[in-house]
Amino acid sequence: MTRRPTSRVPARPPQADGLDLRSLCKKYGIVFKKALGQNLLLDDNINRIMVAAASLTPEDMVVEVGAGLGALTRRLCKHAGQLLSIEIDSSFMPCLRDQFGEMPNVHLFRGDVLNHELADLVAEHIPGGESYKMVSNLPYYITTPLLFHFMESEVFFSRLVVMMQEEVGQRLVAAPGTSDYGVLTLTSRCYADVDIVHRVSASCFVPRPKVDSCIVRFRCRKEAPVPGLDRPMFTQVVRAAFEQRRKTLRNSLTSSARLELDRDAVLDALATSGIDSGRRPETLCFEEFATLSALIKEAQASQQ
Repeated sequence: MTRRPTSRVPARPPQADGLDLRSLCKKYGIVFKKALGQNLLLDDNINRIMVAAASLTPEDMVVEVGAGLGALTRRLCKHAGQLLSIEIDSSFMPCLRDQFGEMPNVHLFRGDVLNHELADLVAEHIPGGESYKMVSNLPYYITTPLLFHFMESEVFFSRLVVMMQEEVGQRLVAAPGTSDYGVLTLTSRCYADVDIVHRVSASCFVPRPKVDSCIVRFRCRKEAPVPGLDRPMFTQVVRAAFEQRRKTLRNSLTSSARLELDRDAVLDALATSGIDSGRRPETLCFEEFATLSALIKEAQASQQ
C-alpha cells in the first residue's frame, strides 16, 4: 500500500537565512514524512542558537545528522572548518546537492548514520581533524540511540548540540530525587556535562508536533568523571537498579538478572558501599552509583 504524504508545506513561506523553504519544497517535490519524524523548523533563529552553542571554530570538523532542506547546514558551513551533513531521505538530496555540492568544506552523505561506524564516516569524508563536534536537529525517535552512538564512538566528539523532545531533555539534566532522574540521566553523565540551552515551542514547526522541544548541549569528556570508572559496568548496575524503580535497592538489585550475582554478594556490596539498601535508586547520586558499580564488579570477579 502506498503511503500518503503526512503533511505538505505551509501556505506562508518560512524563511531561513534568506531561503524560501516553501519554494524549495515545491521545487524539489518534498513532503514531510511522519515515519521519519520530519518537521520543518520555521524559526531560523533556533538554528543560530544551535550554532552559537557549539562554539565552532575553523579548526572544527562537524557532523550534522538530518540535514533536511539545509537551513542549519547553511549556518554550520560558515563557521566549521569541514562539515559532513548526513540525510537518510533521498528526496532531500537534490536540494542539498544544488546548495552545497560545490562548496569545498561541505560533504554530503545519504544514509542512516546508525548503520555506520562514525570512525569510518569520518575517515572517508572529514579525516585528520583535531576537533570533532556534532550539531543536529534530530528526529525524536532516534535521539537516545544516536546520542550514545556519538558518545561511545572511538572518534571523540568534544561537543554535541542537539534539538530534541523537551521531555527527554529534562531527563538528561534531572537532579537526584526527581521523577525525571534515571538511567538516561546517569549514563549520559558518564560521558558529558549536559545542559539545556534553549526551549523551543511546538509552534516553531510544521507539521506541529504534539510536544515542545529544547536544545541540549553535551560538553563531552574523554575520561569518566570518576577515576577508574568502568562505564559498561556502571550502566549495567544503573539499569538493574531502575528496572523496578519503585522498589528499594535491596529488592531491585538482588532480583535483577543483569548482575549475575547471588543475593548475598549483592547485599555485601551494598553494605561495603555504606549505602542504605532500603533507599530507592532515584535517591542515589552519580558518585554513589560509581562506588556501588566498582564493588559489584569486584564481586563478579571473585565469583568467577
